Amino acid sequence: MKKTLIFLGVVVLIALWAVGSYNGMVRRRESIKGAWGQVENVLQRRYDLIPNLVETVKGYAAHEKSTLEDIAKFRSQWAAAPSPSDKMAASKGLEGALSRLMVVMENYPQLKADQSFLKLQDELAGTENRIAVERKRYNEEVQAYNTAAETFPGVITARLFGFGPLPYFEAPEAAQAAPKVSFQ
Repeated sequence: MKKTLIFLGVVVLIALWAVGSYNGMVRRRESIKGAWGQVENVLQRRYDLIPNLVETVKGYAAHEKSTLEDIAKFRSQWAAAPSPSDKMAASKGLEGALSRLMVVMENYPQLKADQSFLKLQDELAGTENRIAVERKRYNEEVQAYNTAAETFPGVITARLFGFGPLPYFEAPEAAQAAPKVSFQ
């Protein structure tokens, strides 16, 4: 009888551990979804600002059409992206196109003095800062989740219930090169 009670106690402890571990993985995964929602929120803000910025630049830089077309293309890709990883890829392309737009802007002194452009540029800069903060939070949540799913004893729960690793939001390759600044 005593052995049966000990055995039942061990089974109950294992069951409680499994439930707690499973619930912890679910909580972490939901935290990641919440963090991703915040990333999407600030990306949407950027997405909403871009048409006004592009229209302001169009009047000054008609021959910079390819940069403006790239911005429109990546903006559309972001809106149509079905998954976070697709949105990340479109966002990276959009970041590169926006940085080229800022370089184009340097060639037009009257554009740099335009108040509506300056206001949009400030809003976009603030939005980019918000995006950086939310990406950092998202990556912190992914790190906590991936660490829990890869370390013992969480790896047991992760494998049993299909909690696989999630991707980090990484900077685009273009961000690794120093920007070219020219004062002409």
